[in-house]
Formats: sequence, C-alpha cells, structure tokens
Amino acid sequence: MKVVHHRKIEIMTLQLKVPNMACSACGETITKAVKAVDPTATVQADPKTKLVSIETQASETVVKQAITDAGYSVT
Repeated sequence: MKVVHHRKIEIMTLQLKVPNMACSACGETITKAVKAVDPTATVQADPKTKLVSIETQASETVVKQAITDAGYSVT
C-alpha cells in the first residue's frame, strides 16, 4: 500500500500598487515576472489604476522582488 501525503497549498491574493506601470505592455512584463517565480499565479494588471492583483503561492516578498527586478516600483 502506498501512502500519499497531501500538502495544503496556500494561495494568497495580493493587491500591489505599481506607480510606473504605464501601459498594457508593462502589465505583460509584470505578469511574466510574477509567473517566473510562480508559474501557477493569476495576475491582473491594470495600467489605468496602477494596481496589480495576484493570486499566488509565492510569498509577498518574492513577488515584490520579481516585480522590482523587472524594473518597476512597488508601493
């Protein structure tokens, strides 16, 4: 008999303000940056409101660093 342990996966929803996200191409770049650290993440970036909503298993620190590394500021 095989015993399989299931680990509960916690998904967080983050709302981040990215003041220098100017256009939809910026949103795509931010989405790619987040998906590089969590390929299963759901990302919605709105250049008009400068808000990025992210459902992710990665920590907020990791996600913010990925966005910063892509050249954007997070407030």
